[in-house]
Amino acid sequence: MNKRSILALVCAIGAASGVSAQQAGSVAPAGQTTSTSQNDGSAREPLPPQTSKDFWDGDDPNLVNLVTHPFANKKYVQRMTRPIKDRLNELDEITTSNREAIRDVDSRAQHGLQLASEKTTLADQHASDASSKAQQAQTAATDSASKVSNAERMVGSLDQYKGTSQTEILFRPGQSVLSKQAKDALDAMAEPLKGQHSYIIEVRGYASGSGQAAIANSQKMADSVVRYLVLSHSIPVYRIYMLSMGNAPAPEGTAAKRTSGGRVEVNLLRNDAMTAQR
Repeated sequence: MNKRSILALVCAIGAASGVSAQQAGSVAPAGQTTSTSQNDGSAREPLPPQTSKDFWDGDDPNLVNLVTHPFANKKYVQRMTRPIKDRLNELDEITTSNREAIRDVDSRAQHGLQLASEKTTLADQHASDASSKAQQAQTAATDSASKVSNAERMVGSLDQYKGTSQTEILFRPGQSVLSKQAKDALDAMAEPLKGQHSYIIEVRGYASGSGQAAIANSQKMADSVVRYLVLSHSIPVYRIYMLSMGNAPAPEGTAAKRTSGGRVEVNLLRNDAMTAQR
């Protein structure tokens, strides 16, 4: 036997001795009981037996009952604790399932937060790029507006060319070669134009005769003047406008007169408005 069994046996023996002594002290002699009953003159009902509600539950507290008591039975204990174990196992399963669900929800939440953060960063980058492009577009629009304004001023000033000087070159009949006097007159007009802008030179050729012959002669004389200005004074060709007038009369307001030979009018026109803008 182990210590627990020995201790239970000692307690059982002590309890049995106490109960026997109590029963012995409570029993009275037969003759005395009869005498008391006769003296009272009336019969009393016996006291009801006390229901034992102790550990033994009415059993005789001996070693056999101690060993065979239901509380000492392993199967009884297992049968009584099995529902508790089942419920504990069920609670463990529920806890495990809840833990997995919480872990899954947390993982999804973390993934969602990461995606949201990435999309927010990407949106911020797009917004920054859009803002930068908008600023560039605004700058380009401002520059374009300024250029358009300048172009409008320039276009508006194109028709503001005014004649500043006029030179007349005379030719002998049937000739288109420049004389010494004609070259000196062209030099005096072209020398101040070096490095200048906003000017044009109008060259008009006139010749005697009629029809296409007069136009051809006037063109030859005008070509001689243009060639000299371009080769001798580096006047850009795009600044020279040549007209073959043939035997057409001179424009009104000029002092030119008809001659038997040919002549070329060289007019210098300047745009003061364009010069002021530079």
